[in-house]
Amino acid sequence: MSTFWIIAFIVGALIVAALAFYAGTLLRQVKDQNTKVAEHKAKLKAQQAQKNTKLADSINLIAKAMKEKQCEYSEGCLRVWVLMSQYVFESESNIESQYPAILKMYDVVKDMPTHDARKKYSKKEIFKMDSARWKAEKDLEDEIQKDLEKVILQFKADPNAKTITL
Repeated sequence: MSTFWIIAFIVGALIVAALAFYAGTLLRQVKDQNTKVAEHKAKLKAQQAQKNTKLADSINLIAKAMKEKQCEYSEGCLRVWVLMSQYVFESESNIESQYPAILKMYDVVKDMPTHDARKKYSKKEIFKMDSARWKAEKDLEDEIQKDLEKVILQFKADPNAKTITL
């Protein structure tokens, strides 16, 4: 065998070895990256589960307070609806169809001013808004009570929570 072919063979073997090393390095980096992505997903899932637990606890507490008439329906529905919209469900969930009365009450009060914003309106305008709110609360009471039963069953209170449960 001539010297040329020996040198060509050695150079070829070195190129193949270098490419194999580079491919191995890339594969290790992909594996490490996949591991980090999996860890990150697990961490996010755990954080979301913790957030869902707190949300469910708050939703349950407010729903029980409304059920016991310790909280007005307008305020409770507003708070519960916002919390439920932040909750991440395991499977596709349509809260609009599951809790129609809470949604109706939420729609009545969502644009009404609260606290300091109410001071910008005249007493007549405030009374008009309050009257609409009171009427909606009275008209939707039975439906809201039915929705509250479902809410209390779906959103369980956290037994380890440091809040007062009703």
